[in-house]
Amino acid sequence: MKFGMRKPSIRKSIAARTSVKRFIRHSLGLKAPRGYGWMTNPKKYMYNKIYNKTTFSIFTLLKKLFK
Repeated sequence: MKFGMRKPSIRKSIAARTSVKRFIRHSLGLKAPRGYGWMTNPKKYMYNKIYNKTTFSIFTLLKKLFK
């Protein structure tokens, strides 16, 4: 598990938004409602919950600085 600041990857963020899997899921409407991650994949849900509490993004720091 990572602690501290995450380093952003432009390549990965673009790849995630333009993937075929995402396009199919969004066009067919096969998404679970927000907050249902614990039902679809409980192990991934717990990992992401802990990861998001123990790390922070550089973008959140910039948002706090320029508020």
